[in-house]
Amino acid sequence: MAAKKTTRTRAKKTTKQTSKTKKLATARAKLAPKPRKTAVAPIERLRAICLSLPEAHEVEAWGEPTFRVKNKIFAMHASSGTHHSPNRPAVWILSVSIEQDLVLRARPDKYFKPPYVGPSGWIGAWLDGNPPWGEIEELLRDGWRRRAPKKVAALLDA
Repeated sequence: MAAKKTTRTRAKKTTKQTSKTKKLATARAKLAPKPRKTAVAPIERLRAICLSLPEAHEVEAWGEPTFRVKNKIFAMHASSGTHHSPNRPAVWILSVSIEQDLVLRARPDKYFKPPYVGPSGWIGAWLDGNPPWGEIEELLRDGWRRRAPKKVAALLDA
């Protein structure tokens, strides 16, 4: 009979150790850093917005992606560290001078007048930090509408 009691005692100890091990593992899992959601790179988000527009396509020009409708540019990416956008990634969006003026005055920390095309009304938007993606998407749609033929532009409104 003594042998049976020791077997039972060993079984109880093993069960206690197993439950302690499980509790420790659960506690460690709670304390362990959770994997972060990988943020989408600004160029990828820009690409997704532009290419979601009807008949929009991407063409590399001047070493940068440009976005076009019927082969007419409505947006250009400017990587950081290039002569186009020193140390900050940006997008240049087709616009008109009046809209450019309003946007630049309202949010000079988020938008700028890009070189080369700025005098024609284009708007530059910084893509680093926390860009206003809703506003940028709206500006991209407006730029796309200005370049798209009427029949293609009607596809977006439908």
